[in-house]
Amino acid sequence: MKLASILHCCVLAFCICSCNKQPVQQTNGDILIADSLLNNILTKYNVEKYGLLSETYPVNPENTVTYLAEGTEQKKGQEVSFLWPYSGMLSGCISLYEVTGNEKYLKILEERILPGLEKYWDDTRIPFCYQSYPMFNGESDRFYDDNDWLAIDYCNLYALTQNERYLKKAEELYAYIFSGWDDMLGGGIYWCEQKKTSKNTCSNAPATVLCMKLYNLTKDRKYLEQAVATYNWTKANLCDPADHVYWDNIGLDKTIGKAKFTYNSGQMIQAGVLLYQATSDEAFLKDAQNTAKGAYKHFLQKRTGINGKDAYFYPSNPWFNVILLRGLLALAKVDNKYEFVNTMADNARYAWQYTRDENGFLGNDWAGIDNKKFKWLLDNACMIELFAETGNIQ
Repeated sequence: MKLASILHCCVLAFCICSCNKQPVQQTNGDILIADSLLNNILTKYNVEKYGLLSETYPVNPENTVTYLAEGTEQKKGQEVSFLWPYSGMLSGCISLYEVTGNEKYLKILEERILPGLEKYWDDTRIPFCYQSYPMFNGESDRFYDDNDWLAIDYCNLYALTQNERYLKKAEELYAYIFSGWDDMLGGGIYWCEQKKTSKNTCSNAPATVLCMKLYNLTKDRKYLEQAVATYNWTKANLCDPADHVYWDNIGLDKTIGKAKFTYNSGQMIQAGVLLYQATSDEAFLKDAQNTAKGAYKHFLQKRTGINGKDAYFYPSNPWFNVILLRGLLALAKVDNKYEFVNTMADNARYAWQYTRDENGFLGNDWAGIDNKKFKWLLDNACMIELFAETGNIQ
């Protein structure tokens, strides 16, 4: 039987809203999907000249990047992806390796993904960290949140391999990230090192998760203390008290950027769970549960999917949603309530079944209505992690 047929048979019928409090069983099918996506991306997005990946597939000659800091000069005709999309490949590969124990994923990490990642490493400005575009193109802006995600990945990879160089890299990135903390607004980490105009949930929430992962790995209390301080600052400044969902940022003039994105709440959920597990303080768990409920109500929308049927979908930001999934999974493993996780998994399986393009890639809209021709690397790389993690639910 061909792989496509196997995958098709493995996908469950999509539910409007799963109320099953037990995890959906989809292990083999989801992991097959994750594996096929990984291989397809490495083949089709490949930029052999640099050993890196393209920003989109097919390559969009008119591509403009809109997710950099205000005023950042857009790089035209870039040959490879920016750091953020590339980082999704690291997360996905680590998840697959953790779930399956298959050494082929560690080999891909060590021989393909990590060597490529080092081309973004900036050892010319202290503290060292990864910059937003490879060094062969000169200096680029450096983002604290980009380095958060990578440091978390290095912690996860160290936990799997016990290779000290991964822990050392995580600690080195920790030093860079908290160099972005100052007394303006009473604390908190900026978003972009070169444009310190706001302090964002996306810098501080994952920094809290990073601190907790480093604490769990090293038992050094400085990480726990910094985690509590960062968590408390973020909650005090960026949590909407009406629904416990997190706003995006606070400017230095104390203006709140009230946009809400799934990943910000997701990281605060995960941070709350990790702090609860380390301290047994029920307040952290209650925070996580309140934010999970608020996010579920705020972000899910009933839409008509590409197959003509109505269903509830998370927003058209796949990577943001996967980061929310990290928090929801962490919480479900504590309170054994899988409704929110199951809805996310159902969304992803729907997208895989109904919305893939002729190249086998997904767009940003899981309902399949608004997808574009040029598929962004991050929208697909993040799904490796999603399907690996849903395939790991027992």
